Amino acid sequence: MILTVTLNTALDITYHVRALRPHTTHRVTDVVERPGGKGVNVARVLAALGHEVTVTGFAGGGTGRTVRDGLTATPRVTDALVPVTGATRRTVAVVDERSGDTTQLNEPGPTISPAEWRAFQEAYEDLLRPASAVALCGSLPPGVPVGAYAGLVRTARAANVPVLLDTSGEPLRRGIAARPDIVKPNADELAELTGSHDPLRATQDARRRGARAVVASLGPDGLLALTPEGRWRTSLPTPLRGNPSGAGDAAVAGLLSALTEHLPWPARLTRATALSAAAVHAATAGEFEWPTYEELLDRVAVTADATAA
Repeated sequence: MILTVTLNTALDITYHVRALRPHTTHRVTDVVERPGGKGVNVARVLAALGHEVTVTGFAGGGTGRTVRDGLTATPRVTDALVPVTGATRRTVAVVDERSGDTTQLNEPGPTISPAEWRAFQEAYEDLLRPASAVALCGSLPPGVPVGAYAGLVRTARAANVPVLLDTSGEPLRRGIAARPDIVKPNADELAELTGSHDPLRATQDARRRGARAVVASLGPDGLLALTPEGRWRTSLPTPLRGNPSGAGDAAVAGLLSALTEHLPWPARLTRATALSAAAVHAATAGEFEWPTYEELLDRVAVTADATAA
């Protein structure tokens, strides 16, 4: 079983419009609602790949009930969300069908009480026991300590469970110091963490801060990975246009699934890159287009650097 943690779960709402223009009224052509938040999106991709997944975090209010109903209806996904008084947030993605661009609106999330945070920590320790790996994903809701991920990383390491961290800002800065097995920032998160806009230099700096391996998402330029076994860069034959909102989460699912299958790093990165690209062709985050994924598995280029990381 793979465990995903989404402290700031969401009900993801995706609107499709012909063309998005500010200061005008739009007629929505299609609406999709799904359980969301980064770790939930990761879980759906993992489940589609055939893995058993348990989802934990917080859920409350009417939106929380909708999220839980959606998880219950998803094959191979187990709902282990901790109930809270506040209402689960909503995120709204507006897809411009003309350009393919997406505009994202994210609510902050419910305020978590100290008692609710303690209840989550107790549940997390229990859920780690049967877990083969854990992903800690996304933003922190109000009330959760900024060093929360650092503590959760240390708890996973104490339980000998490999842990991947995918967050940003101060939670990433503190979490990486707890020595997660993998961190997966995007280019902007990496630059914010290290102060460098050079991907290689920033990735090296991030690894020196404590992560065992750093896999940086560079958007259409693929992935850059710095690991104890070496350094690799991946690329696609041609960039893909579409909805990028779930691409990073699909990459995390690829890394986690390949980790639990004990695949070598080049195979992990090939899967993560292909899934990330296939997610761009999907309508909503947490999904990917199977034909695109299978086609790209043979077309992803993985370039190795002989210098050990």
